[in-house]
Amino acid sequence: MAGPTQFMFKVKQLAEILIKAQDIHEGHWGLSVSFGLSASNIVDASGEMFPSALIPITELGIQRFNESNALTVDASVVNPVAK
Repeated sequence: MAGPTQFMFKVKQLAEILIKAQDIHEGHWGLSVSFGLSASNIVDASGEMFPSALIPITELGIQRFNESNALTVDASVVNPVAK
């Protein structure tokens, strides 16, 4: 039997995974996304061409926030210091 071919994560789940990967134990952290921008002419399904903007995700990371909000994860809760 074949294994899964795709795993999806919520924004806060990704922040938690990255907090653990960086061994962070304190602070409120949230996902950080960097975008690029380029342009191209795109042909749609009917064959008509349109000038278009392409916005790729160039980097994903986490950043520290001064206080908690709906998109942050508390590192002391999800990755407490081992005793």
